[in-house]
Amino acid sequence: MDKIVFRPDGEEPVEFYVLEQTTIGGRQYILVTDSEEEDGEALILKDLSKEDAEEGVYEIVTDDQELRAVAEIFSNVLEDVDLV
Repeated sequence: MDKIVFRPDGEEPVEFYVLEQTTIGGRQYILVTDSEEEDGEALILKDLSKEDAEEGVYEIVTDDQELRAVAEIFSNVLEDVDLV
């Protein structure tokens, strides 16, 4: 499982493990968790990076309609994970 490190402005770095990624409407989304081994907190993040950016810029998906749509796709891809 790939591990990524987020460095929020003015805060300590936070590590997440990438469970899956998908692209919808030209926008990339990743499903991450804070625990590699056990059930952990899961978040869906949207990539807001510019094409030529050296580092990714992500935000947590908070729009309910967008969140449901992306969660359903991840649930279909990861049969053993229930996100919806």
